[in-house]
Amino acid sequence: MGFHNEVGPIKCRELLQAFKERDPGRTGEKLTFYHVGGKDVYNITAPFEVDCRRVIAGRVESRDSEYSKVMFFEYDGQGWSPIDGAQSFDLQDPFVARIHGEIVLGGVEVWPKDDEPNSLLWRTVFYRGANIYDLKPFAKGPVGMKDIRLVTLSDGTIGVFTRPQGDIGGRGKIGYTTIASLDDLNEEFIEKAPLIDNQFDPEEWGGVNEAHLLSNGMLGVLGHIACFDEMGDRHYYSMAFMFDPVQKRPSPLKIIAARSNFKEGAYKRKDLTDVIFSGGIIRRDDGYAELYCGVSDAEAHWIVIPDPFLEYEDM
Repeated sequence: MGFHNEVGPIKCRELLQAFKERDPGRTGEKLTFYHVGGKDVYNITAPFEVDCRRVIAGRVESRDSEYSKVMFFEYDGQGWSPIDGAQSFDLQDPFVARIHGEIVLGGVEVWPKDDEPNSLLWRTVFYRGANIYDLKPFAKGPVGMKDIRLVTLSDGTIGVFTRPQGDIGGRGKIGYTTIASLDDLNEEFIEKAPLIDNQFDPEEWGGVNEAHLLSNGMLGVLGHIACFDEMGDRHYYSMAFMFDPVQKRPSPLKIIAARSNFKEGAYKRKDLTDVIFSGGIIRRDDGYAELYCGVSDAEAHWIVIPDPFLEYEDM
């Protein structure tokens, strides 16, 4: 039994057109990373505070490889440099949440198929700890599932967004469930999360990148929506929606940033040129928010946009 989106799926092109009509043409800035041996840093988290330090976790990877490390970086006044003594992880696409006083780091673990060494399998893995120096593994998601995200709810329980594919999720749909504590997070529970119906056209897909508890108890969800074009090239956009964790009801999706909002730069492959992957968002007190993204699977950028969650706090 799934949760129902009453509006129904709206295609990327329609969401993009609506975004362009309200977008004033803001342009973001590229982040600079040092001491990474010439490798790319992309699909970053938003900066977060640890022990009075402003920290970013990022995917560090050679341009011709899918095997990457997640590393922690600190801003030094000019750019972002690796933090001495901090752990690194053989993962892709890091995400960070604070759950019940702990830091939770997640990422995607990949490995070659036994019968097809040139093809990869993947799963989401989770680490927890008091700081970035003592993170320990504690849970794994099902094989083949990315974009599992956690958020503390107003009653102290934990919301879990999932993203199955295949027979259940097609190219990628969003599911949701709750757990009482991090100790309850496991593969079986994640796999059984009910789906949110009617969010994506069958030929398109999306997922959650970060969730924020809003002042009214609703969840502001940052994610991505994606599609292929006629040439087989990928198009990824940053999107947002509200989710009511009590009624289990989502608002319609809206695109909040596109590749055109960022400066031209490098790309991993030509078919990934028009790709941005939402990493995280920092809400400010002036009605705006800082959105951090991976761009074209090769760079990391950020941009100031109108806070996409403000309208949901007035509902």
